[in-house]
Amino acid sequence: MRKCVIYFMVALSMLTILYSCQTKLHTAFVKVTGTHFTFNDTPYYFVGTNFWYGAYLGADTAYGNRARLTRELDRLQKLNVRNLRVVAASKESAVATPLTPPFQYKDGHYNEKLLEGLDFLLSEMDKRGMHAVMVLNNFWSWSGGMSEYVAWAKDTSVVDPTANKNLTWDDFANFSAQFYHLPEAQKKFQKYIAMLIGRKNSITNTMYRNDPAIMTWELANEPRPAKPGNPDENINLFSKWIDQTASYIHSLDTNHLVTTGSEGSISTSRNLDYIRQAHAGKFIDYMTIHIWPKNWGWYKPEQPSTLDSSEQKTIKYLDDNLTVARELQKPMVVEEFGFMRDNERNSPDSPVVARNSYYQFIFQLIEDSIKAGSPLAGCNFWGWGGEGRAQHSDFQWQNGDTSYVGDPYAEPQGVNSVYDTDEGTLKIISRYTKNLDKLSGKKENDK
Repeated sequence: MRKCVIYFMVALSMLTILYSCQTKLHTAFVKVTGTHFTFNDTPYYFVGTNFWYGAYLGADTAYGNRARLTRELDRLQKLNVRNLRVVAASKESAVATPLTPPFQYKDGHYNEKLLEGLDFLLSEMDKRGMHAVMVLNNFWSWSGGMSEYVAWAKDTSVVDPTANKNLTWDDFANFSAQFYHLPEAQKKFQKYIAMLIGRKNSITNTMYRNDPAIMTWELANEPRPAKPGNPDENINLFSKWIDQTASYIHSLDTNHLVTTGSEGSISTSRNLDYIRQAHAGKFIDYMTIHIWPKNWGWYKPEQPSTLDSSEQKTIKYLDDNLTVARELQKPMVVEEFGFMRDNERNSPDSPVVARNSYYQFIFQLIEDSIKAGSPLAGCNFWGWGGEGRAQHSDFQWQNGDTSYVGDPYAEPQGVNSVYDTDEGTLKIISRYTKNLDKLSGKKENDK
């Protein structure tokens, strides 16, 4: 009888230890420790990707494709890409090329089918040990974003340069930036935030605020202060919005990180003091920057020789923003960088010699910076196209298309996408994901 009791106590102890280990594994979150990320008490460095359409693929609807989503996640897992930046919010929109359907409608109701698609995405990411950066808004119009909140609050139409050639993107930016000071717009945005953070995953039954598959709540894609008027007043308003929104998120969720989604100092006309002010608040856990050599006029596809100068400008831009991260003692992530296919072509069989060169350059730059002890923690290339392909010969999106590549609806489909057939690019990505895994102390067979 005594032996039975002993065996029972040993078995009970083993079960308790096993349960404790499992609990620890499934309640671990990415944290900030000084100027670095940690996960399970070890450094967390990464090469990730932008996978904006993940929830759309995850929806069990005509516009979704769960079988493809699992294949894409398997491909990314094979490449050791474990950090995905995804769209977690979109608004009903009347712009020329809207993202449809949206998460949020003008009348205030939400798209439950698409939210279930996000549930499915997170559940599948968790199985593969992946982490999501959840983008909650957008300064630009391709996913509705701030401009729609402004239009709803003011009962007016969105400024749309794609539909009206007499309008400029500066006109649009000035319209979108009104979002920061419109109480009705903020009320609708915070209501959406509260709904999402308080959501229970329909597949895992895990509350979003407790979900270890989520790394970060991101305030918006590329938020910028207004330009007209007094620059100091504009940055003060912008920074106040950042602080208040980030504080609100942390009040609802104590497990996950919060960041801005900023492009870095280019969004404040290269004023580092302004970008410092925008990220200085205690509720912003880390800095972000974006790098777009062609969009910013550094690289000209018809002049391949401009690649060298683009790389030098990349170094300068990275160093400038890292200076701010060091001063603030916060990590920094290059969460968006993109480079087009050679000669700005869109076809999947077009060459990517210049892109491969730039990818290798920036990955090595990030690895070297991490080794040197900088606050740089990782990157997300733009973007993963996988097996998606443009559905039309002109490579333009049309309403109703469900192909989903890495490029947003309003842009040529495929120009900045990494396809599953881009073998050279995939080899480069795989090499550097493994390099950063080693710096994180991760073994190849780790989840």
